[in-house]
Amino acid sequence: MKTLCESLNKMPRSGIRVIMDLAMGMDDVIHMELGEPGFQTPDHIKEAACKAIHDGFTKYTANNGMLSTREAALNKITRDGADINIDQIGIAPGSVFALAQAMMAVTNPGDEVLLSDPGWPNYYMQVIATERTPVFYPLREENNFEPRIEDLEPLITPRTRVMIVNTPSNPTGGVYSKETVEKLVEFAKKHDIYIISDEVYDKIVFDGEHHSPLNIDPNGNIISIYGVSKAYAMTGWRLGYYSAPTQVAAQMNKILEPYVSCASAVSQKAAEAALNGPQDCIGTMVEAYRERRDLVLDKLRAEGFEFSTPKGAFYLMANVSKAGMDSYTFAKELLKETGVATAPGLTFGQDSDKFIRFSFCADTAQIKEGIDRFCTFYKSRV
Repeated sequence: MKTLCESLNKMPRSGIRVIMDLAMGMDDVIHMELGEPGFQTPDHIKEAACKAIHDGFTKYTANNGMLSTREAALNKITRDGADINIDQIGIAPGSVFALAQAMMAVTNPGDEVLLSDPGWPNYYMQVIATERTPVFYPLREENNFEPRIEDLEPLITPRTRVMIVNTPSNPTGGVYSKETVEKLVEFAKKHDIYIISDEVYDKIVFDGEHHSPLNIDPNGNIISIYGVSKAYAMTGWRLGYYSAPTQVAAQMNKILEPYVSCASAVSQKAAEAALNGPQDCIGTMVEAYRERRDLVLDKLRAEGFEFSTPKGAFYLMANVSKAGMDSYTFAKELLKETGVATAPGLTFGQDSDKFIRFSFCADTAQIKEGIDRFCTFYKSRV
Protein backbone atom coordinates (compact mmCIF):
# COMPACT_ATOMS: atom_id res chain seq x y z
CA MET A 1 0.00 0.00 0.00
CA LYS A 2 1.19 3.51 -0.76
CA THR A 3 2.10 5.81 2.12
CA LEU A 4 -0.77 7.43 4.04
CA CYS A 5 -0.75 10.82 5.76
CA GLU A 6 1.57 10.58 8.76
CA SER A 7 -0.15 13.30 10.80
CA LEU A 8 -3.52 11.54 10.48
CA ASN A 9 -1.89 8.27 11.49
CA LYS A 10 -0.72 10.02 14.67
CA MET A 11 -4.12 11.53 15.42
CA PRO A 12 -6.00 9.48 18.04
CA ARG A 13 -9.71 8.81 17.98
CA SER A 14 -11.88 10.51 20.55
CA GLY A 15 -12.54 8.19 23.47
CA ILE A 16 -16.10 9.46 23.48
CA ARG A 17 -16.65 7.93 20.06
CA VAL A 18 -14.81 4.75 21.05
CA ILE A 19 -17.32 4.13 23.83
CA MET A 20 -20.22 5.23 21.62
CA ASP A 21 -19.17 2.69 18.97
CA LEU A 22 -18.94 -0.08 21.59
CA ALA A 23 -22.46 0.80 22.76
CA MET A 24 -23.93 0.48 19.27
CA GLY A 25 -25.90 -2.72 18.95
CA MET A 26 -26.14 -3.22 22.71
CA ASP A 27 -29.55 -3.36 24.35
CA ASP A 28 -30.71 -1.19 27.25
CA VAL A 29 -27.84 1.31 26.98
CA ILE A 30 -28.05 4.56 28.92
CA HIS A 31 -26.06 7.15 26.99
CA MET A 32 -24.16 9.47 29.31
CA GLU A 33 -21.06 9.70 27.11
CA LEU A 34 -22.21 12.13 24.45
CA GLY A 35 -22.98 15.86 24.60
CA GLU A 36 -26.21 15.52 22.64
CA PRO A 37 -28.94 17.90 23.89
CA GLY A 38 -31.91 15.96 25.20
CA PHE A 39 -34.43 18.05 23.27
CA GLN A 40 -35.75 18.46 19.75
CA THR A 41 -34.95 21.59 17.76
CA PRO A 42 -37.65 24.18 18.63
CA ASP A 43 -40.59 24.27 16.23
CA HIS A 44 -40.11 27.85 15.03
CA ILE A 45 -36.61 26.95 13.84
CA LYS A 46 -37.78 23.84 12.00
CA GLU A 47 -40.58 25.84 10.40
CA ALA A 48 -38.09 28.46 9.21
CA ALA A 49 -36.00 25.72 7.61
CA CYS A 50 -39.04 24.28 5.81
CA LYS A 51 -39.94 27.74 4.54
CA ALA A 52 -36.36 28.26 3.36
CA ILE A 53 -36.55 25.09 1.27
CA HIS A 54 -39.82 26.15 -0.34
CA ASP A 55 -38.44 29.66 -0.91
CA GLY A 56 -35.51 28.25 -2.87
CA PHE A 57 -32.65 28.52 -0.37
CA THR A 58 -31.12 25.31 -1.69
CA LYS A 59 -28.09 26.63 -3.55
CA TYR A 60 -24.56 27.81 -2.79
CA THR A 61 -24.11 30.92 -0.68
CA ALA A 62 -21.10 33.18 -0.24
CA ASN A 63 -18.21 31.21 1.23
CA ASN A 64 -18.50 32.95 4.60
CA GLY A 65 -22.29 32.82 4.67
CA MET A 66 -25.29 34.86 3.64
CA LEU A 67 -25.25 38.48 4.76
CA SER A 68 -28.53 37.99 6.62
CA THR A 69 -27.06 35.08 8.60
CA ARG A 70 -23.89 37.00 9.38
CA GLU A 71 -26.02 39.93 10.55
CA ALA A 72 -27.98 37.60 12.84
CA ALA A 73 -24.70 36.35 14.30
CA LEU A 74 -23.39 39.90 14.68
CA ASN A 75 -26.56 41.00 16.45
CA LYS A 76 -26.31 38.10 18.89
CA ILE A 77 -22.66 38.79 19.71
CA THR A 78 -23.21 42.52 20.15
CA ARG A 79 -26.30 41.90 22.31
CA ASP A 80 -24.01 39.91 24.55
CA GLY A 81 -21.68 42.87 24.95
CA ALA A 82 -18.96 42.84 22.26
CA ASP A 83 -18.21 45.88 20.09
CA ILE A 84 -17.45 44.38 16.67
CA ASN A 85 -18.51 44.82 13.03
CA ILE A 86 -19.84 42.70 10.18
CA ASP A 87 -16.42 42.27 8.53
CA GLN A 88 -15.34 40.23 11.55
CA ILE A 89 -18.16 37.68 11.21
CA GLY A 90 -18.22 34.41 9.28
CA ILE A 91 -20.48 31.37 9.03
CA ALA A 92 -19.09 27.82 9.05
CA PRO A 93 -20.48 24.30 8.63
CA GLY A 94 -20.30 23.68 12.37
CA SER A 95 -18.24 25.22 15.14
CA VAL A 96 -15.79 22.31 14.94
CA PHE A 97 -14.78 23.40 11.45
CA ALA A 98 -14.64 27.03 12.58
CA LEU A 99 -12.09 25.93 15.19
CA ALA A 100 -10.02 24.30 12.45
CA GLN A 101 -10.28 27.46 10.34
CA ALA A 102 -8.97 29.51 13.24
CA MET A 103 -6.09 27.11 13.86
CA MET A 104 -5.03 27.10 10.22
CA ALA A 105 -5.45 30.87 9.83
CA VAL A 106 -3.04 31.94 12.57
CA THR A 107 -0.50 29.10 12.93
CA ASN A 108 2.00 27.19 10.83
CA PRO A 109 3.27 23.60 11.12
CA GLY A 110 5.46 23.29 14.20
CA ASP A 111 3.89 26.23 16.03
CA GLU A 112 2.84 25.58 19.61
CA VAL A 113 -0.77 25.64 20.77
CA LEU A 114 -1.67 25.79 24.47
CA LEU A 115 -4.40 23.27 25.31
CA SER A 116 -6.08 22.59 28.64
CA ASP A 117 -5.87 19.25 30.45
CA PRO A 118 -8.64 18.25 30.81
CA GLY A 119 -9.97 19.58 27.52
CA TRP A 120 -12.18 18.55 24.63
CA PRO A 121 -10.23 15.92 22.63
CA ASN A 122 -11.01 17.47 19.24
CA TYR A 123 -8.67 20.37 20.01
CA TYR A 124 -5.77 17.95 20.33
CA MET A 125 -6.90 16.01 17.27
CA GLN A 126 -6.90 19.19 15.16
CA VAL A 127 -3.47 20.23 16.42
CA ILE A 128 -2.00 16.84 15.50
CA ALA A 129 -3.79 16.64 12.15
CA THR A 130 -2.45 20.06 11.11
CA GLU A 131 1.09 19.27 12.34
CA ARG A 132 1.08 21.87 15.08
CA THR A 133 2.60 21.13 18.50
CA PRO A 134 0.35 20.68 21.56
CA VAL A 135 1.49 22.09 24.90
CA PHE A 136 -0.78 21.33 27.84
CA TYR A 137 -1.71 23.55 30.76
CA PRO A 138 -3.49 22.07 33.80
CA LEU A 139 -7.01 22.75 34.97
CA ARG A 140 -6.90 21.74 38.62
CA GLU A 141 -9.95 20.33 40.35
CA GLU A 142 -9.05 22.17 43.55
CA ASN A 143 -9.22 25.42 41.56
CA ASN A 144 -12.67 24.58 40.16
CA PHE A 145 -11.00 23.61 36.88
CA GLU A 146 -10.03 27.23 36.15
CA PRO A 147 -6.60 27.96 34.64
CA ARG A 148 -3.90 29.72 36.65
CA ILE A 149 -1.41 32.15 35.13
CA GLU A 150 1.42 30.65 37.18
CA ASP A 151 0.83 27.35 35.36
CA LEU A 152 0.78 29.05 31.95
CA GLU A 153 3.85 31.30 32.21
CA PRO A 154 6.49 28.52 32.14
CA LEU A 155 4.95 27.09 28.95
CA ILE A 156 5.59 30.12 26.75
CA THR A 157 8.33 29.72 24.13
CA PRO A 158 9.21 31.62 20.93
CA ARG A 159 6.99 29.12 19.05
CA THR A 160 3.83 29.72 21.13
CA ARG A 161 1.10 31.15 18.90
CA VAL A 162 -2.30 30.27 20.35
CA MET A 163 -4.08 29.45 23.59
CA ILE A 164 -7.44 27.66 23.38
CA VAL A 165 -9.93 28.67 26.07
CA ASN A 166 -13.29 27.00 26.68
CA THR A 167 -15.82 28.40 29.14
CA PRO A 168 -18.30 26.98 30.01
CA SER A 169 -16.08 23.94 29.73
CA ASN A 170 -16.40 20.58 28.11
CA PRO A 171 -15.56 18.30 29.95
CA THR A 172 -15.48 19.95 33.39
CA GLY A 173 -18.57 22.14 33.44
CA GLY A 174 -16.36 24.93 34.77
CA VAL A 175 -17.39 28.54 34.17
CA TYR A 176 -14.44 30.89 34.45
CA SER A 177 -14.78 33.94 36.67
CA LYS A 178 -14.46 37.41 35.16
CA GLU A 179 -11.16 37.81 37.02
CA THR A 180 -9.78 34.63 35.45
CA VAL A 181 -10.84 35.65 31.93
CA GLU A 182 -9.33 39.11 32.40
CA LYS A 183 -6.05 37.52 33.48
CA LEU A 184 -6.07 35.24 30.44
CA VAL A 185 -6.64 38.21 28.13
CA GLU A 186 -3.75 40.11 29.74
CA PHE A 187 -1.54 37.03 29.52
CA ALA A 188 -2.25 36.70 25.79
CA LYS A 189 -1.55 40.41 25.21
CA LYS A 190 1.69 40.22 27.20
CA HIS A 191 3.00 37.36 25.06
CA ASP A 192 1.37 38.50 21.79
CA ILE A 193 -0.50 35.26 21.22
CA TYR A 194 -4.03 34.57 19.99
CA ILE A 195 -6.86 33.34 22.15
CA ILE A 196 -9.22 30.96 20.38
CA SER A 197 -12.27 31.07 22.62
CA ASP A 198 -14.70 28.17 22.22
CA GLU A 199 -18.05 29.54 23.36
CA VAL A 200 -20.51 26.93 22.14
CA TYR A 201 -21.91 26.53 25.68
CA ASP A 202 -22.17 30.27 26.35
CA LYS A 203 -25.92 30.12 27.04
CA ILE A 204 -25.86 27.03 29.26
CA VAL A 205 -24.90 28.49 32.64
CA PHE A 206 -26.38 27.47 36.00
CA ASP A 207 -24.29 29.44 38.50
CA GLY A 208 -22.57 32.77 37.91
CA GLU A 209 -22.20 34.31 34.44
CA HIS A 210 -20.44 33.55 31.20
CA HIS A 211 -17.57 35.98 30.57
CA SER A 212 -16.24 36.18 27.03
CA PRO A 213 -12.66 37.28 26.29
CA LEU A 214 -14.10 39.18 23.31
CA ASN A 215 -16.20 41.38 25.57
CA ILE A 216 -13.15 42.25 27.64
CA ASP A 217 -10.88 43.05 24.69
CA PRO A 218 -12.87 43.37 21.43
CA ASN A 219 -9.86 44.87 19.64
CA GLY A 220 -7.42 42.18 20.76
CA ASN A 221 -6.12 38.98 19.18
CA ILE A 222 -9.25 37.05 20.07
CA ILE A 223 -11.06 34.58 17.84
CA SER A 224 -14.44 33.55 19.24
CA ILE A 225 -16.20 30.40 18.05
CA TYR A 226 -19.94 29.94 18.48
CA GLY A 227 -22.61 27.50 17.39
CA VAL A 228 -26.32 26.75 17.51
CA SER A 229 -25.88 23.06 18.34
CA LYS A 230 -26.03 23.17 22.13
CA ALA A 231 -28.18 26.19 22.99
CA TYR A 232 -30.87 25.40 20.40
CA ALA A 233 -30.57 21.58 20.21
CA MET A 234 -29.34 21.72 16.61
CA THR A 235 -26.35 19.36 16.54
CA GLY A 236 -27.37 17.79 13.23
CA TRP A 237 -27.77 21.12 11.44
CA ARG A 238 -23.98 21.67 11.43
CA LEU A 239 -23.93 25.44 11.70
CA GLY A 240 -21.33 27.52 13.50
CA TYR A 241 -20.20 31.12 13.36
CA TYR A 242 -17.18 33.11 14.42
CA SER A 243 -15.81 36.53 15.20
CA ALA A 244 -12.16 37.39 14.57
CA PRO A 245 -9.98 40.43 13.91
CA THR A 246 -10.74 41.57 10.37
CA GLN A 247 -7.52 40.25 8.79
CA VAL A 248 -7.89 36.93 10.60
CA ALA A 249 -11.53 36.62 9.56
CA ALA A 250 -10.44 37.13 5.94
CA GLN A 251 -7.93 34.29 6.32
CA MET A 252 -10.55 32.04 7.90
CA ASN A 253 -12.95 32.82 5.06
CA LYS A 254 -10.34 31.70 2.51
CA ILE A 255 -10.27 28.23 4.04
CA LEU A 256 -13.97 27.66 3.35
CA GLU A 257 -13.64 27.72 -0.46
CA PRO A 258 -11.26 24.77 -0.97
CA TYR A 259 -12.61 22.62 1.86
CA VAL A 260 -16.39 23.03 2.10
CA SER A 261 -17.50 25.90 -0.21
CA CYS A 262 -20.06 27.13 2.31
CA ALA A 263 -22.43 26.08 5.06
CA SER A 264 -25.85 24.72 4.09
CA ALA A 265 -28.19 27.53 3.03
CA VAL A 266 -31.09 25.81 4.79
CA SER A 267 -29.10 25.55 8.02
CA GLN A 268 -28.16 29.21 7.72
CA LYS A 269 -31.82 30.24 7.51
CA ALA A 270 -32.59 27.98 10.48
CA ALA A 271 -29.78 29.65 12.44
CA GLU A 272 -31.25 33.06 11.62
CA ALA A 273 -34.54 31.94 13.15
CA ALA A 274 -32.69 30.66 16.20
CA LEU A 275 -30.61 33.78 16.77
CA ASN A 276 -33.27 36.35 15.84
CA GLY A 277 -36.31 34.57 17.24
CA PRO A 278 -37.70 34.01 20.73
CA GLN A 279 -35.05 32.91 23.23
CA ASP A 280 -37.32 31.40 25.89
CA CYS A 281 -36.55 27.93 24.52
CA ILE A 282 -33.02 28.29 25.88
CA GLY A 283 -34.28 29.07 29.37
CA THR A 284 -36.56 26.04 29.30
CA MET A 285 -33.73 23.72 28.32
CA VAL A 286 -31.23 25.23 30.76
CA GLU A 287 -33.66 24.84 33.65
CA ALA A 288 -34.14 21.18 32.72
CA TYR A 289 -30.37 20.66 32.57
CA ARG A 290 -30.06 22.34 35.97
CA GLU A 291 -32.55 19.88 37.46
CA ARG A 292 -30.72 16.96 35.86
CA ARG A 293 -27.37 18.25 37.11
CA ASP A 294 -28.73 18.55 40.64
CA LEU A 295 -30.09 15.02 40.45
CA VAL A 296 -26.64 13.70 39.52
CA LEU A 297 -24.97 15.78 42.24
CA ASP A 298 -27.36 14.59 44.94
CA LYS A 299 -27.02 10.94 44.02
CA LEU A 300 -23.22 11.01 43.80
CA ARG A 301 -22.83 13.01 47.03
CA ALA A 302 -25.02 10.46 48.80
CA GLU A 303 -22.49 7.82 47.75
CA GLY A 304 -19.59 9.85 49.16
CA PHE A 305 -18.21 11.31 45.94
CA GLU A 306 -16.43 14.66 46.08
CA PHE A 307 -16.14 16.80 42.97
CA SER A 308 -16.10 20.31 41.58
CA THR A 309 -19.72 21.31 40.98
CA PRO A 310 -20.29 22.05 37.28
CA LYS A 311 -21.57 25.59 36.80
CA GLY A 312 -22.36 25.32 33.09
CA ALA A 313 -22.51 23.09 29.99
CA PHE A 314 -23.94 19.64 30.82
CA TYR A 315 -21.01 17.57 32.07
CA LEU A 316 -19.52 16.36 35.35
CA MET A 317 -16.09 14.85 35.98
CA ALA A 318 -16.07 12.12 38.65
CA ASN A 319 -12.86 10.77 40.20
CA VAL A 320 -12.94 6.96 39.99
CA SER A 321 -9.27 6.31 40.79
CA LYS A 322 -10.17 4.22 43.86
CA ALA A 323 -11.50 1.57 41.50
CA GLY A 324 -7.89 0.73 40.65
CA MET A 325 -8.12 0.78 36.87
CA ASP A 326 -7.44 3.25 34.08
CA SER A 327 -10.37 5.29 32.79
CA TYR A 328 -10.70 3.41 29.48
CA THR A 329 -10.88 0.06 31.26
CA PHE A 330 -13.35 1.50 33.75
CA ALA A 331 -15.60 2.95 31.04
CA LYS A 332 -15.51 -0.24 28.97
CA GLU A 333 -16.26 -2.53 31.93
CA LEU A 334 -19.00 -0.19 33.17
CA LEU A 335 -20.61 -0.32 29.72
CA LYS A 336 -20.24 -4.08 29.37
CA GLU A 337 -21.61 -4.93 32.82
CA THR A 338 -24.25 -2.23 33.33
CA GLY A 339 -25.06 -0.72 29.93
CA VAL A 340 -24.06 2.77 31.09
CA ALA A 341 -21.94 4.63 28.53
CA THR A 342 -19.56 7.29 29.89
CA ALA A 343 -16.49 9.08 28.53
CA PRO A 344 -13.05 7.98 29.81
CA GLY A 345 -11.02 10.77 31.38
CA LEU A 346 -7.87 9.92 29.44
CA THR A 347 -9.44 11.15 26.22
CA PHE A 348 -9.50 14.64 27.77
CA GLY A 349 -5.82 14.65 28.73
CA GLN A 350 -2.92 12.61 30.09
CA ASP A 351 -3.45 13.96 33.61
CA SER A 352 -7.18 13.23 33.58
CA ASP A 353 -7.05 9.43 33.62
CA LYS A 354 -8.50 9.31 37.14
CA PHE A 355 -11.81 10.74 35.90
CA ILE A 356 -14.78 9.68 33.87
CA ARG A 357 -17.12 12.25 32.39
CA PHE A 358 -20.88 12.08 32.74
CA SER A 359 -23.18 13.95 30.39
CA PHE A 360 -26.52 14.79 31.99
CA CYS A 361 -28.42 15.39 28.74
CA ALA A 362 -30.63 12.30 28.98
CA ASP A 363 -34.10 12.40 30.51
CA THR A 364 -34.52 12.26 34.28
CA ALA A 365 -35.55 8.61 34.45
CA GLN A 366 -32.52 7.50 32.45
CA ILE A 367 -30.18 9.63 34.54
CA LYS A 368 -31.53 8.14 37.78
CA GLU A 369 -31.12 4.62 36.46
CA GLY A 370 -27.71 5.35 34.96
CA ILE A 371 -26.27 6.80 38.16
CA ASP A 372 -27.73 3.95 40.23
CA ARG A 373 -26.08 1.39 37.92
CA PHE A 374 -22.80 3.32 38.02
CA CYS A 375 -22.78 3.49 41.83
CA THR A 376 -23.46 -0.23 42.15
CA PHE A 377 -20.62 -0.99 39.73
CA TYR A 378 -18.22 1.43 41.42
CA LYS A 379 -18.88 0.06 44.91
CA SER A 380 -18.16 -3.44 43.65
CA ARG A 381 -14.68 -2.31 42.57
CA VAL A 382 -13.47 -0.34 45.61
